[in-house]
Amino acid sequence: MNSIKIFSPATVANLVCGFDVIGLALDFPKDEIFLSKSNRPGIRINKIYGTSLPNDPKKNVVFNALQSLLRKYQQKKEKNNIGFEIELIKNIHPGSGIGSSAASSAGVVYGANVLLGNPFNTMQLIRFAMEGERVASGTAHADNVAPAIMGGMTLVRSYKPLDITKLHTPKELWVSIIHPQIEIKTSDAREILKKKILMTDAIQQWGNIGALVAGLYQENYRLISRSLEDVIVEPIRAVLIPAFYELKIKCKEIGALGGGISGSGPSVFMLSRGTYVAQKVTEMMNRIYSTLKVDYKTYTSPINQQGVKWSEIE
Repeated sequence: MNSIKIFSPATVANLVCGFDVIGLALDFPKDEIFLSKSNRPGIRINKIYGTSLPNDPKKNVVFNALQSLLRKYQQKKEKNNIGFEIELIKNIHPGSGIGSSAASSAGVVYGANVLLGNPFNTMQLIRFAMEGERVASGTAHADNVAPAIMGGMTLVRSYKPLDITKLHTPKELWVSIIHPQIEIKTSDAREILKKKILMTDAIQQWGNIGALVAGLYQENYRLISRSLEDVIVEPIRAVLIPAFYELKIKCKEIGALGGGISGSGPSVFMLSRGTYVAQKVTEMMNRIYSTLKVDYKTYTSPINQQGVKWSEIE
């Protein structure tokens, strides 16, 4: 094969208490990428639909993620005549907080690996995709690209060395998301975070992360609900998002397990048990934001267990 079409999912990162370590993949929305292998060296992004992205390769996540893979491949195979042509359909809006840069980065490295005969393993692909995240946020974090590539829910145990595991995902777990049409850059959202935290807050956060993982494996929805608490990051970032606490309170009142800021925001997510409750939660999100002078989009999605997938181009 010389050309394939790639579907790369949106993701929710941090998962309230799991800052920079826990993320999940969504079934919807997802980016579409047309990727072709070429004998002409270099990486060319021919068309971008849905948004405008930087043309400067140093500022483009697709270029940097794919370039890191291509550089390693050329070292292994001693081939310098390989290139790629790309068309990108951005259904995940940049700056939305649901992994737009991660979908692009994960999608292109996964697709390139397929076209090259799968010379790289999953952990290597995540490393390559993280280089795209470095461009987007200033930090090569994996909590979005890992679930995008691996599917389901993932936990980053360590960055040095990179150690990521896929978590058990209860089948009834659904996600409701509201994306206010305001932009919060990940790099800016990181700037406002505290450089030091209280030991008491750290202990509480560790307890919530451990209990959340236990709740997932036990499929204990009450424990999951109690664990969706962030005492470190959310209190600082919440002021950036209109009606944030109203969303959390009213969605929990109608049955949501809990939720918080998706990534660095502005999107807010809520987890629910089952489709019916998740749809009710999305309706509540719509009701709250319909009274505000802010454009927004909402999504209701199961958790995507597969991650990035591809198909042949007919």
